Amino acid sequence: MQSLSRRKFLHLGTAATLAGVSGCDVAGYSKAPDERFPQGQFDAGSTAETVTEGLDLSGKTALITGCNSGLGYESMRVLAARGAHVIGTGRTLEKAKKACASVSGQTTPAALELSDFYSAVDCAETVKALGIPLDIVMANAGISGHDELHLIDGIEQTFRINYLGHFVLVNNLLPLVRAATNGRIVHVGSAAAYLRVPDGGIDFHSLRGEKSYSRLKKYGQSKLANILFSLQLSKMLAGSDATTNALHPGVVDTNIVRSYPGWFQKAYGLIVPYIAKTVGEGAATQVYVATHPDVAGVSGAYFEDCNPVIVSGDSYLHDENLAEKLWQVSLQMTEGFIS
Repeated sequence: MQSLSRRKFLHLGTAATLAGVSGCDVAGYSKAPDERFPQGQFDAGSTAETVTEGLDLSGKTALITGCNSGLGYESMRVLAARGAHVIGTGRTLEKAKKACASVSGQTTPAALELSDFYSAVDCAETVKALGIPLDIVMANAGISGHDELHLIDGIEQTFRINYLGHFVLVNNLLPLVRAATNGRIVHVGSAAAYLRVPDGGIDFHSLRGEKSYSRLKKYGQSKLANILFSLQLSKMLAGSDATTNALHPGVVDTNIVRSYPGWFQKAYGLIVPYIAKTVGEGAATQVYVATHPDVAGVSGAYFEDCNPVIVSGDSYLHDENLAEKLWQVSLQMTEGFIS
């Protein structure tokens, strides 16, 4: 009973915490199982190890962005332990090498600075040079943003790193995913994608910081973009055996708030042990979506706590028209970087 109570607490913790941080009323949203897809056997209390128990990933190759800390590191550790060859990326090759060397199993470090489109292209070319299919691409890395507007080559930083960098990388890796048997692309989003976004979901008129800046809304927008990326990509992969899905890992005790003011980090540190998932629990959903047989053939879904859900209310997660518009705008913003 104690375990079940904690799992319910974890399930509610995401909404409660994000509502408190963002000032949103979660009563405006509701979640229900996505009946288009099978519901799984795992939940908020599951870990990356439990969702892969008994799985043999030998012969599989996975690429994980942001492998040197948090959910990316835990995902790499567990996948490598299950026999997969993991290509782990870090902002520098040194960081990637250090992380890869600290886990058991077969790993290959690679440099990837998501703020730099040239780096994303170079990373894809490095992986292509290995001459092997990619069974899993896990777009995990991200930042929470800054209190003040930061632009990189004229594009708002959080949107560029969390979304556009992955847009360039994943599109350049698509041939390798298609070459695999049942290749899977996994996009790590956030409940902020429906709890805290600009009016209309994606503010296309302020992607370069033209309007007033809100750190929380820019973060939510970037995570919504990741989810819509997966939604549109699922249409493009239709007819193949490659799939793409997005997810919210939950509120997790990681270093995601490292760029927040010191007072916020202290307050967060006091609260998070009581409402947050462990890193192992936080990584469970992305590892489950990336590896489990129950998810074979599932594409275009959004997962929370290891299960596909539909978010109703003022949510843009399932807006196909918005996803298509974002795709076209993204192609324009990354012109020349996608082969």
